[in-house]
Amino acid sequence: NLGELAVRTRSSFKTWANLLSEHAQSEAVVGELDHWLSIAETDRIPVDFNGANTEESAQTVTVTLTAEETQALLQDVPAVYRTRINDALLTALAQAFNANSLLIDLEGHGREFVENVDVTRTVGWFTTIFPVVLDCGKTQSPADALPLVKEQLRAIPKRGIGYGLLRYSSGDARAAEMLRNLPQAEVRFNYLGQVDRVLLDSSMFSVTSQPAGPAQSPNTRRVYLINIIAAVSAGQLRLEWTFSKRIHHEETITRLAQTFVEELRNLIGESRTSDTISYSPSDFPSAQLSQEELNRVLAKLRG
Repeated sequence: NLGELAVRTRSSFKTWANLLSEHAQSEAVVGELDHWLSIAETDRIPVDFNGANTEESAQTVTVTLTAEETQALLQDVPAVYRTRINDALLTALAQAFNANSLLIDLEGHGREFVENVDVTRTVGWFTTIFPVVLDCGKTQSPADALPLVKEQLRAIPKRGIGYGLLRYSSGDARAAEMLRNLPQAEVRFNYLGQVDRVLLDSSMFSVTSQPAGPAQSPNTRRVYLINIIAAVSAGQLRLEWTFSKRIHHEETITRLAQTFVEELRNLIGESRTSDTISYSPSDFPSAQLSQEELNRVLAKLRG
């Protein structure tokens, strides 16, 4: 049995890929199709120009939090709101764009499929990319918006890996066609994590501040209007917003990125003044309560 062998021996990338290919045609993955087909058209990203969105035209705006703010984001906010850092980052992103709903592509490391497979000795970024609609409703406060985004992210099956399987590997041409016809995101977001923690035990390597140079031909067409990469390095959250100078003014993207940081700071500030832990339905999945029902239960318990 290939799966049992993978567990006993630690898996090669080839073994992992073969198991993933089998999984792509399973009932569990096919059952996710309705979730992905529910992705609806959302507000489009306003543009300043209608030029060619090529790699040659790409520019990057960088914003950061202080080390103290980053520590609060990693520790204080999750403690109060029972969230992961991506919940907070994507809440701030949705509010920065000030849209009724925002369609993004969310990128992950791609190792979510872990049943009967051990790829701990395989180096690299496997990658998943899948669409997410962020809807904060009519909320004004980041603390009110955060539970909504948190619940939307928790509703994603298996952290999104099924989308790519259905579209590219399931062998179901009809499902693949329906997914291709869905609205396409104009923003991609990728949180890399605390990248320097990987190197703490090694004296041989460190993260360089020098540019790596172009990874693609300057004539390549960019897929997204805005590509955002976030990471914690040297104790600080750093976000790079890459855009096309033929599509947006630098001032437009700078204003968006700074608004994003301010929304994070507002969320950090609210977490520091809260005297209670905030819960949402996904914290009690077996109860199957709405947020309103859960609030009533918690109010009675707190008396």
